[in-house]
Amino acid sequence: MSKTGPRPLLAEALAHHQAGRLEAAAALYRQVLRQVPTQFDALHLLGVCLAQTGRSEEARACLDRAIQVNPGHAAAYSNRGNVLKTLGAYQAALSDFDRAIALAPGHAEAHGNRGNVLHVLGQPEAALESYDRALALKPNYPEPHYNRGVVLKELGQTEAALASYDQALAWRPGYVEAHYNRGNALHALGREEEALASYQQALALRPDYGEALINRGTVLQGLGRPAEALASYDQALALRPATADSLANRGSVLAELGRFDEALASYEQALALDPAPAAIHYGRGKVLKSLGRPAEALASYDQALAREPDQAEFWFQRGGSLIDLKRFDEALASYDRAIALAPDLAEAHGNRGNALKRLGRTEAALEAYATALALKPDFAESYSNRGNALYDLDRFDEALADYNRSIALKPDFAEAYSNRGNVLKELDRRDKALADYDRAITLKPDYADPRWNKGLCQLQAGALAEGWEGYEARWQCETLHLDPRTFPVPLWRGEEDLAGQTILLHSEQGLGDSLQFCRYVPLVAARAGKVLLEVEKTLLPLFTTLPGSVTLLAKGTPLPDFDYHCPLMSLPLAFGTRLDTIPAAPSYLAADPVRVAAWQQRLGPARRPRLGLAWSGSSSHRNDRNRSLPLALFAPVLTGRFEMISLQKELRPADRITLNTLGEPRHFGSDLTDFAETAALCSLMDLVISVDTSVAHLAGALGRPTWILLPARNVDWRWMLGRSDSPWYPSVTLRRQRVLGDWPGLIATLAEDLEHWRPGTDS
Repeated sequence: MSKTGPRPLLAEALAHHQAGRLEAAAALYRQVLRQVPTQFDALHLLGVCLAQTGRSEEARACLDRAIQVNPGHAAAYSNRGNVLKTLGAYQAALSDFDRAIALAPGHAEAHGNRGNVLHVLGQPEAALESYDRALALKPNYPEPHYNRGVVLKELGQTEAALASYDQALAWRPGYVEAHYNRGNALHALGREEEALASYQQALALRPDYGEALINRGTVLQGLGRPAEALASYDQALALRPATADSLANRGSVLAELGRFDEALASYEQALALDPAPAAIHYGRGKVLKSLGRPAEALASYDQALAREPDQAEFWFQRGGSLIDLKRFDEALASYDRAIALAPDLAEAHGNRGNALKRLGRTEAALEAYATALALKPDFAESYSNRGNALYDLDRFDEALADYNRSIALKPDFAEAYSNRGNVLKELDRRDKALADYDRAITLKPDYADPRWNKGLCQLQAGALAEGWEGYEARWQCETLHLDPRTFPVPLWRGEEDLAGQTILLHSEQGLGDSLQFCRYVPLVAARAGKVLLEVEKTLLPLFTTLPGSVTLLAKGTPLPDFDYHCPLMSLPLAFGTRLDTIPAAPSYLAADPVRVAAWQQRLGPARRPRLGLAWSGSSSHRNDRNRSLPLALFAPVLTGRFEMISLQKELRPADRITLNTLGEPRHFGSDLTDFAETAALCSLMDLVISVDTSVAHLAGALGRPTWILLPARNVDWRWMLGRSDSPWYPSVTLRRQRVLGDWPGLIATLAEDLEHWRPGTDS
């Protein structure tokens, strides 16, 4: 080295220091101090250099010595204050900044650094005063502008913070932290495109800026650009160790992209790092719900609520999982809790309506939907859901108006089109109904409800070949809530050869469905090596009369091995059934002669024509309001000209009172232990009069003369449109209301017709 004196060495050290060659500068400062241990500039600048390289304790020692040498140097106090702040000695740092300012009131840096310590000490207003003094002394000083912005943002003065960041960037365009925090302020103000531009500026200056990558991802996600958001999150994770927050953000955007399995894995990795945050449990719950795992979703929501019990959104989403689990009372309580916490949460009121509707409290559901719509007049989903409730109340014109509003607000709302199709079907505007179903299918090809509804519409119109295909969508139908059976063998669709094979046929919905479609069992038996028929226990004795070789099994008992399976109601599709190929024998079930004889003895000699009566079905049936009626309405028929026999097993309380008052029909109740007993009693009737319930199917399957009473609308597809006969049951006559709900009018007509009816006539 050519220059060995203190001054040349100090000059060379300063040149290295200014060029950022800190280790070289420190070595030269030390060389100066070996020659002159009390050289102030070397002590002072070595302290600054050591602080810049993160060696804070050494820096403090150097600056202590410098101040001992020159206790009147303001910059030395200010720089020692910075080191003390780094070491967490905030009060000592504040004293040093105050000493620097006392020595040099115009020392802008000391005012600015004092503000930083006051900020850390939780004195934001005092910090702002210090920054303002620094800027009054030195307006082009970027750091106080920036730090002032940070404090203002924390105080909720976001617009003012943004102005401070802009001032910092005006004086230092490459101030990367200012670009980043400017993006945060813009994001908080909802100015997402501008926020994105600020994050991009920060990343152009510092491509490995992890926080900017994470926040850019958040903004991109909010802008509806999830694929770009995911790329930003992945960049951040590649640059630095994963944190729970970064993994949770990634899980959120993967869920938005429909990649739920990956989203779940990301949330679970986040929880492995930090199981504390409620938001991560909540996000995991939403993903589990989307994966069709409501019980696990519920557990995740409960974990979130255990941490933050006053989060209305958590209670709201919890209610959705309880709906999926069919725990409607608990769902209602969850929505009520959400509303107590956030009375203006329209979605909670809307879903509360859904829970009430599922509980059969339809009028209360209408009130909940009305509240939701008052809070959120553009709530398309609530218009559609209210339309469903009005549909259930047979208020079809009002329902149609709500579906129209829903579609006007949300033209791509597949569910509203499907729902509107249903009401148009009931209003006999079938072409428009089919168009709505097709529109729903186009908008959402994996949505089963419109395919199911379209199939019902076609079946009702007699287009059986087309309708059976749509009927297969029942297993995925959201509104039916069926639980499909899964077996490790193929579903038989009518194309596979069954010779030498064993096939399981199994019931799936109501007892009437099993009674109607068991007619196909002998047709399958003619093709298969062996037929297993699994049905409800109450049907087993009756089904022993089915033709062909069939092994009967009670539902719930262990199953033997089999090669194929088929639900009973898929058999019409398997056989390609059309109107002219319905297997409609005059009868395909028979009553047990021994049981018939027993009932004959119990009834005694028939002195008058015997009429069997069934006036109500299960109260849990989704269309029970339209198909069941009170026994009291049959008073005009109970004239004494006929021997009236009840074919009901169970009585509703009001009907029991009527029966006791009128003294007829004769009722045997619990003696009808299974359908074989009911069949035996039914076979002794000259005429069966029944609403649309399992007794009607039983009488038709036995070939007994039967009048089935039907509503004017909301008629099950199998009775078709406008017909008085049934292609399924040759012995059945269909009698329909003229006006929806006018059971008295239909009963009056029935009474008149019975005056002219004689056993052995068709009507």
